[in-house]
Amino acid sequence: MKKRYRSLSLIFLFTALVGCKSSEIKNSIEGQTGLTKVAIFYPNGEGKTFDMTYYVNKHMPMVADFLGKNLKFYEIDKGISGRTPNDEVPFLAVGYFYVHDLTAYNAAIGPHIDTIVNDFKNYTNIQPVIQISEIQKVGYNNKK
Repeated sequence: MKKRYRSLSLIFLFTALVGCKSSEIKNSIEGQTGLTKVAIFYPNGEGKTFDMTYYVNKHMPMVADFLGKNLKFYEIDKGISGRTPNDEVPFLAVGYFYVHDLTAYNAAIGPHIDTIVNDFKNYTNIQPVIQISEIQKVGYNNKK
């Protein structure tokens, strides 16, 4: 009887853990739509330089701190190729901030804009291109 009780307990525990994880994934997917994404593109070109280590360890965390609780998360992409492996990378890097409220984002960035812009010289000679978007849908491949 103890063996059967133990087996049932393990099955229940496993089911509960899987259910919780599935719920987390579903909530994280649904929680992305409606966010505002601020994308910062660093175009490649002759003579362009970019210090990824500084960007990852100093610049982006500094800006993230300015954003506070309005920031849900941020991402950093390092360009590795263009459309094909032989094509030049169009962007050396792309940074993304995912925020809950664009007005709050602007209010947080405004007082620190000089600090942010003055920090560019520490990692790049590129004038970034910024696009602000509203996330409409997040989709995942459900095929196995």
